[in-house]
Amino acid sequence: MIGSLNRLRGYLLWKCGGVDAAGIRATLGSSTLTLGGLLKHLSAVEATTFAWKLHGRRPFPPFDAWDWDDEGSHFRVEDDDTPESLEALFKQSVAQGQALVDEAIATGGLGGDADVADDEGHHANVRRLVLDMIEEYGRHVGHADLIRESVDGLVGEDPPD
Repeated sequence: MIGSLNRLRGYLLWKCGGVDAAGIRATLGSSTLTLGGLLKHLSAVEATTFAWKLHGRRPFPPFDAWDWDDEGSHFRVEDDDTPESLEALFKQSVAQGQALVDEAIATGGLGGDADVADDEGHHANVRRLVLDMIEEYGRHVGHADLIRESVDGLVGEDPPD
């Protein structure tokens, strides 16, 4: 299960990597979704899912000071965002997210309770949150695949070694 999540993280990084500033901001059709926006969004999702939902902690930096009322901010590529800064943000977020998953598994295994609960007090478990992340990445890797092909023709299912 963790291997599947890590494989999808790697696919996203491959599909979003190696493009210039124009490539990181390119859109496809009428969508406003960009490769840079996907890197930023999934960085934020790592922070909210594995810090807040899994452990009940504030999201890790820079998302601890994020303006969560600005709903589009985690998809928006700002003027000062670069391909390198967005890739670094993503790699740092994945490392922090994975450390939080590892901590939870060491404490209670995949079946251990997550902090997040429904209105009746039923807690999700670690496995559920990891599966939710696999689904989230699966959706967005497909988006990245289409956008990247439109940028420079890169296609394929596996990054080169």
